[in-house]
Formats: sequence, structure tokens, C-alpha cells
Amino acid sequence: MAIKNQHIILKTEDLSIGYASKKAKTSVASNINIELKKGELIGLIGANGIGKSTLLRTLTQVQAPLSGSIYLNNKNVLDYKPLDLAKVMSLVLTEQIASKNLSVFELVALGRQPYTNWVGNLSEKDKTIINKAVEQTNIEELKHKKCFELSDGQLQKVMIARALAQDTDLIILDEPTTHLDMYHKAYILKLLQKLAKETNKTILFSSHEIDLAIQLCDNMVVMTNDTVVSDQPCNLIEKGVFETLFPKDLIAFDVKTGSFRVKE
Repeated sequence: MAIKNQHIILKTEDLSIGYASKKAKTSVASNINIELKKGELIGLIGANGIGKSTLLRTLTQVQAPLSGSIYLNNKNVLDYKPLDLAKVMSLVLTEQIASKNLSVFELVALGRQPYTNWVGNLSEKDKTIINKAVEQTNIEELKHKKCFELSDGQLQKVMIARALAQDTDLIILDEPTTHLDMYHKAYILKLLQKLAKETNKTILFSSHEIDLAIQLCDNMVVMTNDTVVSDQPCNLIEKGVFETLFPKDLIAFDVKTGSFRVKE
């Protein structure tokens, strides 16, 4: 049997994250040792304010780590030039896009910027990759619409298509289901699961949708007050990790159903 997911796309070694000023360092989490493997969907979860966004900003070089190392395809991320990094890692952030006056096709086409020449001309290869990304995210009927005409759920699919068009080994999404209703939350996460399987790309997303992540993810990274652990959801359930996420006075984790419930 072929071993599909053994190639490690991203790895951290004794990573500490937080904020540094001239006077002091404020640590958010330390001793983070995680491995993200090829073709896997990985959910990053934890309580509000635990440091999920800080970890994503550190992994994507938006802010510097306090200590430790991050490796992308066995190469330290600090050794990548910005253009080369953009060819191996793409981001889908929660911030509003700069111009909603772009068409859907034009926005998806921005994913090809690391590969186009300085005037941004699209080659036939670029157009083929863009159209494939549009097809993979089921947004063909939106292709010629302006972005201001889209719902939040439609725009999120377009942003995922742009990341696919960037054709990177790793796609990182910060809260991709924010502002979506329950149906569209499930739709987006099911889409990410499908894309990870079909494209063999590694997809890491942060989310508050813990129950959905447990059902859909190959692996999860769980941040608690004490530690950061990474494992398959079934193993995390067995170890009792989810039971440590929230104060026990109101929320309980049901091991049998693999979901949280409000205590009576």
C-alpha cells in the first residue's frame, strides 16, 4: 500500500510565539512541535484569546517567533525570499479585500502574481490554472460577477479559489467560516476536506467550529493554557484533550458523540 501522507510540508521545532518589545517578551505559547503532512486537512482550535491567530501570523512570517524554528519543505522559512515563499505557502485571511469592484475571475487571477511577469500578463498556463481553481471550488456561475455582488459564503469560496490558483504546497486560512451560517460553515469545511484529498495540498485552518473540525479533519492542532498538541481527532478524544479546552462549569465534552454540550 502506498504511503500517501508521509512527506512533511511544515514543521516547527521548540517554537515560542508572542510579542517582543524593547523592555520585555510576552510569551503566548512555547515548546510548539508540530508536523503538517502532505494532503492533510488540519484544524487549529482553542478558546478565544489562546493565541491561534498569533501562531498563524508566526507560521506565515507576519510576525517573528520569540524563539525556535519553522521549516517549510525542510527549509527554514527565514531562508526563503518573499517571492519564493509565495510559491509554497498561500494565505486566506479574514480581512476585507482591497477592491470589491474586481470580477471573480480577476480576484482569483491575483493568485498567479508570484508567477507572472512584472506587468502581470497571464499566460495560457496561468489561465488554465485559474479556471481549474474556479471549477474545483464550484464557482463557475460566479466567474463574471463583481465581488461586491457576492454573499459572504460566495466570497469565501472565491478567496479559497485564489489560494488554489497560487498553486502552493500549503494553504493557511484564518477563521474561514466567520460570519457564515451553520450550513455554509459546514459547506466551506467540507470543501476544504475535498480539496485536500483531491489536490494533495496541505490545508491548515483556524476555527471555532470544533465539532465540525473533529468530524472532518485528518489532524488537529489544539492550543490550551498549558500546551499545544497535535494528533488525529480520535487520539485527542482518547487522551481527553478536548475536555481541557473550556471551564467545566458550563461546557462539557461528550466522548461518546465527539461533541460539546451545555451542562444542565
